[in-house]
Amino acid sequence: MLIRKPAVANQFYEGNPVRLRAELSQLIPTTAHAGPAIAAVSPHAGYIYSGHIAGAVYSRITIPEHVIILGPNHTGYGSYAEIMTEGIWQMPLGDVPVAEELAQHVLSQSAVLTQGYQAHIYEHSLEVQVPFLQYLQPALKIVPICLGPLDLDSCLEIGRAVAEAITAFGEPVLLVASTDMSHYVPADVAKELDSLAIKQILALNPQGLYETVKANGISMCGYVPTTIAIEAAGRMNASKAELVKYANSGEINGDYSRVVGYAGLIIK
Repeated sequence: MLIRKPAVANQFYEGNPVRLRAELSQLIPTTAHAGPAIAAVSPHAGYIYSGHIAGAVYSRITIPEHVIILGPNHTGYGSYAEIMTEGIWQMPLGDVPVAEELAQHVLSQSAVLTQGYQAHIYEHSLEVQVPFLQYLQPALKIVPICLGPLDLDSCLEIGRAVAEAITAFGEPVLLVASTDMSHYVPADVAKELDSLAIKQILALNPQGLYETVKANGISMCGYVPTTIAIEAAGRMNASKAELVKYANSGEINGDYSRVVGYAGLIIK
């Protein structure tokens, strides 16, 4: 049995389960307006910086038992399109199993994805989503997919595979694309560039997002996962996207000269 231990507990979020629950209860406003969603776009910085945005997004979604999490590979380990199809993620709030049947469905539909574990060991982009999901859905099972800088055709292929697998699976599945937006630019530049990317997400235009990021040099680390999620959502009859919240790191640390942008969106 593959056991993945937390890579960034006590760094990006509280590692103590009691304190983590308290932290999440502060970051997640009321869930009174939660409803089903096809996909979410959520940031993955330390909770002090972007947790309020992730919390706002997840508070609006009824989290199903099965969640596919797509995140960028920051470490360089493993392959550029690596899916875990078995194992357990040991998290502060308890073990989260990999949804093996759903993961195998996804893998079988894609010629780009490879089965593996190396990309996931030290990667934070997927891990920081899990406590939010687990807090709201104690029976959580995940399909972790870690992605490098793929070309557009590969993104669209994986998006198609994910949509086909979810449709065949027959149970509710949420897609989460983990991404931060612009990195280490002045706040006004980040807002201007990020608005270009957000506009394409709101238009549910995967190719538009991919090409906008490339053409404008936007340092959005999770443009590949987000492109895939939009393609998959479109194939599952998504009709609208909504920007829940946008912010930047300067609002927390006071440095507006070099910020990281954070956006939270829901696709229904």
